[in-house]
Amino acid sequence: MSTSIQKIEERIARVRGQLSELGPMRPGSVSRQYREPKEKKRPFYQISYTHRMRSRSEYVRPEHLGAVKKELANFVTFRKLTERWIDLSLELSRLKRRQPTRK
Repeated sequence: MSTSIQKIEERIARVRGQLSELGPMRPGSVSRQYREPKEKKRPFYQISYTHRMRSRSEYVRPEHLGAVKKELANFVTFRKLTERWIDLSLELSRLKRRQPTRK
């Protein structure tokens, strides 16, 4: 087995490990809204996201804001790691196809 193939497989294993360490996650973004926008009074937080082709938004209580932001950060990390895994898998596939077959 080629060393570059082995290195890519090790990198994929590291990505899998990082994915398994992620905690709760959710898509979306949090924004601060105002009930009286012209005067910027009575602020509240709202999360907006799209799931299964449907756009949604929910209120977020101030005491839950930290946990929701952590879940959003975990989702961003999840997306980056899965993209990296796909890139590595494609590269691995190309390398394996280029190798001469043994008979």
